Amino acid sequence: MATTMVGNGTQGPACPKPMQVTSHGAWQGDSPLDYALPLLILQICIVVALTRFLSVLLRPLHQPRVIAEIIGGILLGPSALGRNENYLNKIFPQKSLTVLDTLANVGLLFFLFLVGLELDLRSLRSTGKKAFVIALAGISLPFVMGIGTSLVLRTTISQGVAQAPFLVFMGVSLSITAFPVLARILAELKLLTTDLGRIAMSAAAVNDVAAWILLALAIAISGKGSPLISLWVLLTGVIFVVVASFLLVPALNWMARRSPEGEPVKEVYICTTLISVLACSFLTDIIGIHPLFGAFVVGVLVPKEGPFAGVLIEKTEDLISGLILPLYFVSSGLKTNVATIKGGKSWALLVLVIATACIGKIGGTILVALLAKMPCREALALGLLMNTKGLVELIVLNIGKDRKVLNDETFAIMVLMALFTTFITTPAVMAVYKHARRAAPYKHRTVQRKDKESELRILACFHGSRNIPTLINLVESSRGIRKRGLTVYAMHLMELSERSSAISMVHKARNNGLPFWNKRPSAQDGGDQVVVAFQAYQQLSHVSVRPMTAISDLQTIHEDIVTSAHQKRVALILLPFHKLQQLDGALETIGNEYQHVNQRVLRHAPCSVGILVDRGLGGTTQVLASDVSYTIAVLFFGGPDDREALTYGVRMGEHPGIALKIFRFVAQSEASLLGRRKGGVDGGSVGSKMDANELALDEVTINELKTKMATTTESIEYEEKMVGSKQDIIAATATLSRCNLFLVGRSPQTVPLMDKVDCPELGPIGSYLASSKFSTIASVLVIKNYDPIGHPCQVVQETSDSEEVPDTPMCNAVVQPRE
Repeated sequence: MATTMVGNGTQGPACPKPMQVTSHGAWQGDSPLDYALPLLILQICIVVALTRFLSVLLRPLHQPRVIAEIIGGILLGPSALGRNENYLNKIFPQKSLTVLDTLANVGLLFFLFLVGLELDLRSLRSTGKKAFVIALAGISLPFVMGIGTSLVLRTTISQGVAQAPFLVFMGVSLSITAFPVLARILAELKLLTTDLGRIAMSAAAVNDVAAWILLALAIAISGKGSPLISLWVLLTGVIFVVVASFLLVPALNWMARRSPEGEPVKEVYICTTLISVLACSFLTDIIGIHPLFGAFVVGVLVPKEGPFAGVLIEKTEDLISGLILPLYFVSSGLKTNVATIKGGKSWALLVLVIATACIGKIGGTILVALLAKMPCREALALGLLMNTKGLVELIVLNIGKDRKVLNDETFAIMVLMALFTTFITTPAVMAVYKHARRAAPYKHRTVQRKDKESELRILACFHGSRNIPTLINLVESSRGIRKRGLTVYAMHLMELSERSSAISMVHKARNNGLPFWNKRPSAQDGGDQVVVAFQAYQQLSHVSVRPMTAISDLQTIHEDIVTSAHQKRVALILLPFHKLQQLDGALETIGNEYQHVNQRVLRHAPCSVGILVDRGLGGTTQVLASDVSYTIAVLFFGGPDDREALTYGVRMGEHPGIALKIFRFVAQSEASLLGRRKGGVDGGSVGSKMDANELALDEVTINELKTKMATTTESIEYEEKMVGSKQDIIAATATLSRCNLFLVGRSPQTVPLMDKVDCPELGPIGSYLASSKFSTIASVLVIKNYDPIGHPCQVVQETSDSEEVPDTPMCNAVVQPRE
């Protein structure tokens, strides 16, 4: 260690030389790890890569990303990899920690600002008595039990610490409910818009505000000096909140009013708000509370109406949450050494702390919930949800450690407690509580029906704006000439992420009291261009279009689709194929998860389902009704799926701009087109006979078609093809390759036209038509008929006394909040 001369002539240890910012490069003999900037870049890369990898590993367990970040921080610290001194001194040397901690805390400031943006004070004013009492019990009982636990810790592993600050820090750490983490868990479990979710979020909001007040108290009394100084800290903190409310709120409201819906928010407004975050953080640091309080207060004071708050989230969330905030977890992990928990006594204290946290939070919540006459399962689930910890817990613990209130062993015990309680939340809630989805039974579940004049309802799903032109052109082709016409529910499928904007969208839906897909999309969530497209189409047609948004994990988003279809009583669900056409004509997948979504919808749908292979029906823009000019081909082999496809095609043929061609493939020798294996090899030849009932139903459908052709002037061509092998089918289909759209059944009575089928959801004919071997210009719609007998699983429970769900407003309507 370097030494220097002190005043009395003796030598003392010298401070290490500060790190220079950048190196001169490896070619000049400099090691990048000895310089601040390249070392910080490496640290960020390691932290982000490790936490994202752990997040992927923990995704099947339904764990929020904060769990992966806490574990990643612990693994990078002295508990795991940090046991290697060479690694620790190279990657996280002591002299680099000031830069690392500073940047991590800057990220933390803006993350707490985002947390404040998610917290709407109006929800606190409208919190019911039940939620308020539950929140009060969820704070007071664990706080008291935390004080009791702290007395045990002070006589064992925390001897010599200041009593009052230690008691308060322990009480606060055990009574916290992580508001952002809870919102993510509720959204993933699809409980956010339920009564249980509303109570949990309202109670968590009250808990969050109370936790910050208690934390301010803990920081004030843990400072140096007399109790009078602590009192001054608290008083000036209250004055700061009051002054900020009087000065900042008018300014923020003024900027929000000048940021109307659909218009870009001015850059100066964004910059002014972010500067106010830093300025208020500076003021709260001067007061002696903590800079985090200033950032949180500004976030809470930002008006939540309009696009202003959403744009603020968009501008900051990816950089802060994705890159900078994970540094705070490694900063915390470097302080966490699990090895300090050694011996039976220390592990027994860990069990005691975990048991106290769970019993206090879960037990207190369950007790009050039962007294409020909540069902036992809901009360237990609510208790488990309220026991969620997260980043705020780590903040409390780190402040306590920095102020010498918590020693290394107590700090490690409390971090493991927070990790354990959050880890068990989602699996435990899934085990004890499953929200029942109920809907009334309905009649018209297929396009084919006896009542030809009844309204046709379609649920059209899409992933992004690229699907919209084809979707609108397909809807326009489907409107027919019926009196009651067509109603389309256009559902935007969005994957639920850890981003604050995704959670914010679900919060807004919760505030208006309707299911989250009943909200009107706004500019900041990308829904405005979708609404504009459907508004323009609705004004030019007689089709009722109602936009919806489903935000969910891809593993369970099929439940939203199926539930919406049931509640809206639709006859056909249209799903986008999981592959998109590229410039060279080839189809490239957007992810196997989307293929699995389609397959799950096919298994559980309460109505017919169509999968659309989009090759640009009508081009890349919406076509006016007067300009529609398509040729649509229906390939009919027989069976229920083909009959449903034929019925839908005949309806499309009613449009004056559509020429419909129907090809019926008839097997030679009065046999079916099902392949017969000869010597174990599929010869693709004619074999066994078709079911007599299916043949009869096919004939009825064809006769109805011929009758319609004889009595109308619609442009419909019907032709029968005699075929005996799949080569005959391929040759006959090739003559139609210039058609704009093909309609086929998913399970026709025919042999597969390809030796290898990668997409079984398209069936034997659809897979061939979607391949590049056939065409690169024709779109394909593969239809599966609703089969009540072969319906293996019911996502929705049909009950005649189920509560009626308000219909989704049309795209030019505004959802009014409930009183």
